[in-house]
Amino acid sequence: MKKSFAIIAGEPNSISSEIIFKTWKLRNEFTHKPMFIIGSIELLNLQKKSLKYSIKIKKIDSNFNLNDLSGDELPVYDVKYKQKYPFEKISTNSSQYILKCFDVGIRLAKEKKIIGFINCPVSKEHLFKKKYQGITEFLSKKTGKIGDEVMLIYNKKLSVSPITTHIPLKHVSRKIKKNDIIKKVKIINNFYNKVFNKKPSFAILGLNPHNFSTSKKSEEKEIIIKAIKKLTRAKVKVTGPVPPDSSFMIFHKYKFDIIIGMYHDQVLTPFKALYNFEAINITLGLPFLRISPDHGVGTNIVGEKKANPISLIESIKFFNLTN
Repeated sequence: MKKSFAIIAGEPNSISSEIIFKTWKLRNEFTHKPMFIIGSIELLNLQKKSLKYSIKIKKIDSNFNLNDLSGDELPVYDVKYKQKYPFEKISTNSSQYILKCFDVGIRLAKEKKIIGFINCPVSKEHLFKKKYQGITEFLSKKTGKIGDEVMLIYNKKLSVSPITTHIPLKHVSRKIKKNDIIKKVKIINNFYNKVFNKKPSFAILGLNPHNFSTSKKSEEKEIIIKAIKKLTRAKVKVTGPVPPDSSFMIFHKYKFDIIIGMYHDQVLTPFKALYNFEAINITLGLPFLRISPDHGVGTNIVGEKKANPISLIESIKFFNLTN
């Protein structure tokens, strides 16, 4: 039996509904597992009218079966939310609604009714108010997996993963730990073995420009090289420290599958320049698969029908690789 997954509707005042509607219109053009939306039917109806989509919506509940997810009507697990206009400013009200949607998704995943979920874009700054660095950390806490979470930004040609995520640059140096590098690389390595039946090749970047520091106890010497040596002894295919400024120029030549960065923008900036919307954000280390499109809420184009659904479509297609 094909297992299903859910799509959490995301921030109400964003491009989330638009990319959902566009993806639903294109769903017959790519292979996918049965899926449904977790969100407000009232809000989705309001937004599809504003965006002028003629999609029909049907309500499902937690006792759904796969037949309920077939047909031309968009299946939605209804989470109550009222909004006067189709698109309003991001607020405490919308944040509470998003958290309710996540609660439903987590519960359905824990009950094995879905194999995982995709969450459409949210505004982390408004949603968590400094309580969590991002969705990755939020879900690790919710599932009792703190410290096991790994952010993997995936494209079939190359993936990247930052050791530290959404923290100020001035805090990065003291947050890099040898054991964290080892643990996260091993989690990614096991994921590639399981999903792709592949032993991946890693490039582990240094922290300093050209891997050089005037300090006798640089991060490369004290932390990164020691982690690489231990991973090599564990028979993980690692190379490094690779100079960050040339890493994205040489990954083809050395056939790297994953580039491990020490901080978020060290790997995300060049990666997005290469792959734009053709990438997805996967959280590893959870009891279920969680993916999100690798872009933001798009408040500058809300309601204009300019949003690109490719990253959501790629997220959906990734579930085909799971059992």
